[in-house]
Amino acid sequence: MAHNLKLKNSGLAKIRDINPRLMSYNVEMTEVTGGTFWKAYTEGQIAGTEEFPKLEGFTNHTAMAGLMQYYPPIDTTSEKLISLAKAFGPVWVRVSGTWATKTYYDFDGTTGGKAPEGYQSILTREQWTNILNFVKAVDGKLLVSASNCAGDHKDGGPLDLTQIKKLFALTDELGGKIDAFEFMNEPNMLQMSGAPVGYDFPDYVRDQDIANKWVRENYPECLIVGPCNTGMTEENDENPMGSGMGNMMKLGTVHDLMRGAEVPMDVYSYHYYNGISERIASMVPNGHWPAEAAHTDAYLAVAPGICYNNLKPRDKYVPGGEMWVTESGDAGGGGDTWASTYLDVLRTLNELGSFCTLTNGVIFHNTLASSDYGFLQHGTFDPRPNYFAALLWTKIMGNEAYACENPGVEGAHVYCHSRKDGKDGYAYLIVNNSLTDVTTLELPAEGELCELSGNGNMRSKVMYLNETPLVLGENNSLPALCGKKVSGKVEIKPGSCAFVVV
Repeated sequence: MAHNLKLKNSGLAKIRDINPRLMSYNVEMTEVTGGTFWKAYTEGQIAGTEEFPKLEGFTNHTAMAGLMQYYPPIDTTSEKLISLAKAFGPVWVRVSGTWATKTYYDFDGTTGGKAPEGYQSILTREQWTNILNFVKAVDGKLLVSASNCAGDHKDGGPLDLTQIKKLFALTDELGGKIDAFEFMNEPNMLQMSGAPVGYDFPDYVRDQDIANKWVRENYPECLIVGPCNTGMTEENDENPMGSGMGNMMKLGTVHDLMRGAEVPMDVYSYHYYNGISERIASMVPNGHWPAEAAHTDAYLAVAPGICYNNLKPRDKYVPGGEMWVTESGDAGGGGDTWASTYLDVLRTLNELGSFCTLTNGVIFHNTLASSDYGFLQHGTFDPRPNYFAALLWTKIMGNEAYACENPGVEGAHVYCHSRKDGKDGYAYLIVNNSLTDVTTLELPAEGELCELSGNGNMRSKVMYLNETPLVLGENNSLPALCGKKVSGKVEIKPGSCAFVVV
């Protein structure tokens, strides 16, 4: 139904201050080292004319030929990549992922390029040097996870700290800094995440304490982050969707990962995906959302639902701590066929807005430059619609969240922040997820409008700002991200997202 919304430029109640690095991103370890990652969709799969292969099982998915293909390392020294990433302003950069759990740190070059027994890939001194330089160049802070595979457990015993010590030592030597440490990626999936065969939750809690205790004693300024859960928080979660493969496999909960832990954490973390991608949908079809539903209220409700589910365990295990979504995307399994199109912008912006109404923290978009959900196309680093949507968020929405009338229904998902330019008034985000009706805004004074759309095509690979396509210019320069002056009543077209500054 059509909505008429009255915006204000004063008098709203402040909800909370927001971490200025809220909008951040993940760089998968396999992007750094080179290796397998999610196989690119074919044109037929994107068009819906080619069926996806049925999966018979799902164990070590990082080595499954039907799901994965080899990619060389991304060039983290690329001027284009650094320029586009730096445009976001200050961010957190997370170097992690399932592949990080099985990576050997070959900083002295002794492996000859072959991973030792118990590991799957190697990280070289040059690659880590380039990552540290990249983080510095983009005004980033660095979050890492460690390896925790068979190679880190001599004779099946407790965690050997050799790898972790090597990573911190080289970072120190190179003049870098690990600002936050998250012991293991998605530990609730155990062996599927790379843990040794037979490894169980008590083993994990023991090793998490071993690692976190060492970090706290030797690097007291480094934030301890966890538990990096990607499954349900409780057996009876109110919103069971949205944690990707962790829910698909019905493995451990937050409590399995935290029960008995002795070293307190500084930050509570979890992973959110709106569902399961087409690649792996044959395993659990009811975990996959069709493209036709990707604009609906039910679909947009998943991100705040998962955030809400995690508030209670956060308050129990990390009281007073921030909440970090250390991986966020449209679908676990590399993203859906529309992840690289305008259609996913509605979800991305609504997640940012709704998160700030519930808590404070950081959201790490997965990924910066790999797979279908990446901000940038792998290899070329050409920006996708979500890149420009996130960039506009960082340029317009300030770091104070305010309570505003938000019906939270089709056509009227509304969020309000301070202005990023520091001036009096507010910056609004309006997500009109109705594909048929306009949303009318009544402005209290002259304002500025940035309306985003697919220009009539929800699955457009190019996003439009006030009907102007957002594409790079000469020498990879960013297009102008200027709004247009508006006043009185303003109509937001069906399927559009609008930033309004008043």
